[in-house]
Amino acid sequence: MSSPYSVLVVDDEQSLTKLFKKELSTALRTIHTASSGRQAREMCRKTQYDVVVLDLRLPDAGGLELLVEFRRRITDVEVIMITGHGNIDSAVEAMRLGAYDYITKPFQLDEVEIVIERAWQRVCLQRENRSLKHTQMSVKPPMLVGLSQAIKQIRYLVEKVAPTDVPVLITGDSGAGKDVVAHAIHSSSRRAEKPLIIKNCATLQKELSRSELFGHCRGAFTGATENQEGLMTFAHLGTLFLDEIGELPLEVQGSLLRVIESKTYRRVGEKDERHTDLRLIFATNRNLQTEVEAGRFHEALFHRINVFNIHIPPLAERKEDIPLLVEYFLNRLRSGNTACTVTEGAMRCLLGYSWPGNVRELRNVIERGMILAENGLITEHALPRELLDKGVDTQGVLSLEAMERMHIERVLQFHGGNRSLAAASLGISRKTLYRKIIEYRLE
Repeated sequence: MSSPYSVLVVDDEQSLTKLFKKELSTALRTIHTASSGRQAREMCRKTQYDVVVLDLRLPDAGGLELLVEFRRRITDVEVIMITGHGNIDSAVEAMRLGAYDYITKPFQLDEVEIVIERAWQRVCLQRENRSLKHTQMSVKPPMLVGLSQAIKQIRYLVEKVAPTDVPVLITGDSGAGKDVVAHAIHSSSRRAEKPLIIKNCATLQKELSRSELFGHCRGAFTGATENQEGLMTFAHLGTLFLDEIGELPLEVQGSLLRVIESKTYRRVGEKDERHTDLRLIFATNRNLQTEVEAGRFHEALFHRINVFNIHIPPLAERKEDIPLLVEYFLNRLRSGNTACTVTEGAMRCLLGYSWPGNVRELRNVIERGMILAENGLITEHALPRELLDKGVDTQGVLSLEAMERMHIERVLQFHGGNRSLAAASLGISRKTLYRKIIEYRLE
């Protein structure tokens, strides 16, 4: 494991703790020491340790008592017990209570180092498993598809803001593709290899929203039977995308503001503050300024998350993106070697429709069309009735350009990318075909 981690050694023998600190400290492993149970408790209240090496007998506390306490208080910590030869039964009891391992005095430091490293590896696996439950995993992250001026501007803004840690507010109607922009920002940032945690605030239960975001301690409320980390922990070093931020309960918004301003938060039921390093992206289909004026959204939070705004216009205002989106969905949704194409009549219906559900509705229509396609062709008959009723071609020249692009691409695919054969089939020169390929970005 290449990540840095911290170890707390609790023993009343100062010569032993000094030896641990001197010999086992590395660039990635920090050794902290405590000489009593009281000091260890105080240090654990202020700092999150990854591994604790704990003497079974301390002058002011029992090792088993501290083991149970640390396991309850610190999430994903591994405790290694130090014991003498005469205390093997106690060591076995410690294992039953959740200790990772035990070492007996006298011991070799290199053996202790191996045990500590293995304990740290288990901590990493536990945290990775917890994080994966919340991380949006996708073999192919969604792409920002389109050649309209609006999409070009969004790409430009993403390119500029991605390398920073500035909060981003993505606005637009439902289904416009706000999550796609969030993915684009994360994948272009320095945190791209870290988790992207996505949470729709509309799905948060009002009573438990604070706990789900920040975590809670055992006993913090009825039903809190164990320590639980929140999304802030899972997104540490990565990106937390809070969709529909306007749905977040007002009483939790102040705590979120604190995270943005000071990079600190508290778990529910915990007094000590925790530090976090994460990127925050927000999205909403509401007018947050109106929500502020109505008293439903925290004004200070609005100003902090609205530092950098990216607005996605509805699909009806950028219909020139429809042919490219259709091709994208046809490729993304295809099953095996089965390929589908959209007929000219069906494309005219797609271009003439108003798309109240935006890109999400277009995806659903294409998925339906692929199911109903005959011989790989999606015709007007495979489209929903509302598209047939309203799908009048209002963009004649655009529709012609779209058809030309799709036809050229189909011919190129048929000839396996051979431009000479494709040009001959199309009845144009190879130079003209090359110009069309550049123009339509078919490289």
